[in-house]
Amino acid sequence: MALELTCYLAGEAVQSDSRLEVRNPYNGELVGTVGRVNRAQTEQAIGQALLFDKPLTRFERSQVLTRAAQRLEERREEFAHLITSEAGLCLRETRYEVGRASDVLRFAAVEALHDDGEIFSCDVSPQGKARKIFTLREPLRLIAAITPFNHPLNQVVHKVAPAVAAGAPVILKPSARVPLTAIRLAELLYESGLPGRMLSVLLGPSEDVADILVRDPRVDLVTFTGGERVGKQIAATAGYKRLVLELGGNDPLIVLNDADLDLAVTLAAEGSFRNSGQRCTAVKRILVEEAVADEFTRRFVEKAREYRCGDPMDPETRVGTVISEESAMHLERVVNDAVAAGAKVLLGGERKGALLAPTVIVDVPRDAEMVVSESFGPLAPIIRVADLEDAIAVANSTAYGLSSGVVTRDLQKAIHAVKSLRMGTVNINEVPGYRLENSPFGGIKDSGLGIKEGVIEAIKGMTTVKTFSLPW
Repeated sequence: MALELTCYLAGEAVQSDSRLEVRNPYNGELVGTVGRVNRAQTEQAIGQALLFDKPLTRFERSQVLTRAAQRLEERREEFAHLITSEAGLCLRETRYEVGRASDVLRFAAVEALHDDGEIFSCDVSPQGKARKIFTLREPLRLIAAITPFNHPLNQVVHKVAPAVAAGAPVILKPSARVPLTAIRLAELLYESGLPGRMLSVLLGPSEDVADILVRDPRVDLVTFTGGERVGKQIAATAGYKRLVLELGGNDPLIVLNDADLDLAVTLAAEGSFRNSGQRCTAVKRILVEEAVADEFTRRFVEKAREYRCGDPMDPETRVGTVISEESAMHLERVVNDAVAAGAKVLLGGERKGALLAPTVIVDVPRDAEMVVSESFGPLAPIIRVADLEDAIAVANSTAYGLSSGVVTRDLQKAIHAVKSLRMGTVNINEVPGYRLENSPFGGIKDSGLGIKEGVIEAIKGMTTVKTFSLPW
């Protein structure tokens, strides 16, 4: 039975005659509908958030987040099935996503209790006085959060939970392709004791919601995760306010001659195919030293055969759909263009609707679209490199700089890679996307402005530091 949900304005359900349909990418079935807001309601949400004058104590914020984490764990299967229904991701991925989101809530609950103020004694200088200088953090007045389709729950939690921990009201605009999970999360937070004015969830045409939130000077921070084109547009139009832009990635996995090849093929497969390849930190390019390229490729093809593509609700499925048939068709064209330029498909490449089978491609030209641009799907192009220096040059050659992985047993090569790769993250003997939910995360170049996400860094970005001094 299809859900009938609504947007929330300062915790109150919004009545609307205009409704958005959400359909299952796998079978086209109607999953639910959501009422949309208009420009006036967006303006009203901003005004209501700014009226929030009863800040929660640190303990109260921590309790809200702790209760939300507990409720989410209790409803793990419900949320996992909802994400699968609206995003087409297989249950293996969506159950994992619920677990990650629970971690975000728990980590944020801990950080809400953490007073990171500093104290400076003023008698440390001959020019000093008998005083002490103190710092404290104050929440921003209002945050606008805009989230993408690829992680319908975790991307939302990564913006809302730090805002709650910081004590800052937030207006959330989730992706119109996957809004149901975000609305259910908001309801869960309200049930956990979050005051309505601390969170609104709005859906509607860009000119009625997102554009207003980005441009309004009363919004102190816009935090956006999505493509670089929209991110740059936000940067050009937001005006004088804080921006956190977590944009695309074209993340390499570098496999060196001394690598543990069993580990390398596992990392390559997990990095390329999990979440249907729809992660900004997914492995988008596999750069393999010449001496081990043949053996790596043979083993990798065998490993990739284990990733069964099909019905996302089938527990045996390891790769579900991409977000839409249109997206799958785009990826199919990217593969065909590479083949026309001389590449060879060793496995996969077949498309059925929004399903695209995990695809292993070799002999891919270094200037092919799938090498220089982000391919948001289960594509695994293998590129041979002469040595580590060649791999670093190829890795750094694109406009992106988000994450990377290097598989090697040589500590000196690992350190050299860490120092030389122009990326926000370099993981040794791990996939590019490995992180904890509270560790710093973000990229450079077209992957973002270098401002980090992750619970701890996000809270810092959602607050301002006030300095004061007293006689001592």
